Amino acid sequence: MHTGSVDDLRRLIEGRRVVALTGAGLSTRSGIPDYRGAETRRRARQPVRFAEYMASESKRARYWARSAVGWTRFSRAEPNVAHRAIATLEARGVIGTVLTQNVDRLHHRAGSEHVIELHGALEETRCLGCERIEARHEVQRRILAQNPGFAPEAVAIAPDGDVDLPDEAIAGFVAPTCTVCGGALKPNVVFFGESVPRPRVEAALAAFDAAEVLLVVGSSLAVFSGHRFARRAVERGMPIAIVNLGECRADPLATLRIEADCTDVLPALVG
Repeated sequence: MHTGSVDDLRRLIEGRRVVALTGAGLSTRSGIPDYRGAETRRRARQPVRFAEYMASESKRARYWARSAVGWTRFSRAEPNVAHRAIATLEARGVIGTVLTQNVDRLHHRAGSEHVIELHGALEETRCLGCERIEARHEVQRRILAQNPGFAPEAVAIAPDGDVDLPDEAIAGFVAPTCTVCGGALKPNVVFFGESVPRPRVEAALAAFDAAEVLLVVGSSLAVFSGHRFARRAVERGMPIAIVNLGECRADPLATLRIEADCTDVLPALVG
């Protein structure tokens, strides 16, 4: 692994097709924390897991109560200079596809057009009964109507868009249900313990295989859904460039590593 500069990164990607793999570190400057940064490790919270969400009505109510408070801030997050730099590189034909582990949809808002959301997006909800997709802002409207007076003070927002609330603030909370079949709703994202849908994986692998360089931005690649692409790059003899603050699981595999904030590196790369 070579620890390098923006100029080194520019030379590595020049004239090559790039696939970008982005993580939560890209959105921290937009006000959305990551799961594994230094501050997040200090706060140490456990995200909801798929099995317990599916098995427990009370767990679902707790999730939606917390999400109802956090959604206001999460949904107002704006793309930062790194998101916009990636969109510019895509528009210039440098980046072919953005594979993102983020669920905030900020790549789209920044102008990126070829984005595969590996873990889904919080802007959508899915019915566990009839599979109907509904916009999250419509569900928020129903939540507030069904729970009049529910307005506990929001604390620190979490990467998955919810907040931590005391038990007494959640007592009696009515979780939203599908307006068509009455089934339970789930945010249309991949929870911890859940697998990325196979068609999405196949689309991501096809986009990856069309590229010549893997650019990892703002991710520790701690989960397999992201790390698989670093492993695949090694199998193909494909250069890997990493721009990240803190340790990345793929550091030993990297061709080039820049230990810096992506909001500093990517705009300089574009410039």
